[in-house]
Amino acid sequence: MRICRFTTGEDPEFGLVDGEGKRIVSITGDPLYTKIELTGEKYDIEDVRLLAPVIPRSKIVAVQRNYVDHAKEMGGSVSEVPGMFFKPNTSVVGPGDPVIIPPITQEVSYEAELAVVIGRLCKDVKAADAASVIFGYTVANDVTARDLQQSDSQWSRAKGIDTFCPLGPWIETELDTSDLRVISRVDGEVRQDGTTADMVHGIGSLIEVASAAFTLLPGDVLLTGTPAGVGLVQPGQRVEVEVERIGSMSNPFVRAEA
Repeated sequence: MRICRFTTGEDPEFGLVDGEGKRIVSITGDPLYTKIELTGEKYDIEDVRLLAPVIPRSKIVAVQRNYVDHAKEMGGSVSEVPGMFFKPNTSVVGPGDPVIIPPITQEVSYEAELAVVIGRLCKDVKAADAASVIFGYTVANDVTARDLQQSDSQWSRAKGIDTFCPLGPWIETELDTSDLRVISRVDGEVRQDGTTADMVHGIGSLIEVASAAFTLLPGDVLLTGTPAGVGLVQPGQRVEVEVERIGSMSNPFVRAEA
């Protein structure tokens, strides 16, 4: 099942997306928290504006250097225990929304990632039980200010700037994530083309490590790392990120007005 969040110009709604990604059936309630029912309203997807499919009420947990080739290109190595950091929910935007580059950074990079949406409150989850706490999967762009990442002792500013976490286009609730292509394109040119089969730490292990440290809440999002091929993006360019069997989204990058 594909669940989207959209607007027709009024308040945001949730909907179910057909298998071709062309039609939406509106539903009532929030599927993460309440029972859903069909409203009977149907829309062509080209006639609505897709929004970020989830706005985490708590946090985004991201994983660093979870692909060997990406770790090498960044001058580091993978670790036995995955390193993690937070992105605030204020960094989330949806498909088509602009990523706004503020004056504090001059070097901004894209990172295409598979994202996991947590479905229920959980703590100390074992890797073998991780599937029971997963609501679904979506696509993320872990936008990063590289100059701030290098100058700061930790990554809060570099990773957490407003609009630096596009999510979309929808949540896929049933998915085999063992071998999915993860792709990024800048102005249509492929920059990353990897596979989740190359993740060092699998999704179950990531959830086990994360939930051992902090309680995960419904709607929390886990970013699983990015394959090799990251690079800088300039104002005026558009970045598309795609995960096989979920879909793709693109966002323009713009410089903040003075």
